[in-house]
Amino acid sequence: MNEEKIIALINEDQWMMEILKAAKSLNLPDWWICAGFVRSKIWDTLHHFSERTPLPDIDVIYFDPTNVDELVEKNLEKKLTSLIPNIPWSIKNEARMHIKSNMPPYSSSVDAISKFPETATALGVKLDEKDNVILTAPCGIYDVVHLQVRPTAFFTETKERVEIYEERMAKKNWQATWSKLKVFHTHSSW
Repeated sequence: MNEEKIIALINEDQWMMEILKAAKSLNLPDWWICAGFVRSKIWDTLHHFSERTPLPDIDVIYFDPTNVDELVEKNLEKKLTSLIPNIPWSIKNEARMHIKSNMPPYSSSVDAISKFPETATALGVKLDEKDNVILTAPCGIYDVVHLQVRPTAFFTETKERVEIYEERMAKKNWQATWSKLKVFHTHSSW
């Protein structure tokens, strides 16, 4: 599987395209739908699942340093819910999320995606002006298409981030859903 195949999978998925079009309608700066929305589609396909694995949320991110009020995000979630109800929308302005995550400021949404905990989750998609699917994979797609889960470089830099990654792996327990996954653990000398 390559980037073109991932884009084709999303283009062929009417549900995913409806969600992308709803998010696009908000006209947010530097927006993406990221993480499990993309990763789970790839893993479901590689596991030959006939039904979509339920997602705990649909992560829509954007980057707007001119207004970092969390209330704006909640209002945007309400707009999306009015467009497509029964979707667990989660909208975050990455211009403020570094504060919540106790990290240096991000320079863009793609910069934020590159600092997600796992390489296989560091993915995003959006639609261009002609509704063509655009994929971003700042850590590459090798791990996600080879069913490998490992921390991004950012999550190997400090003891605290290593612990966050390891806690996520224990909590997520993705291998219970996708049995072919290989999870790499950080064997640090902290």
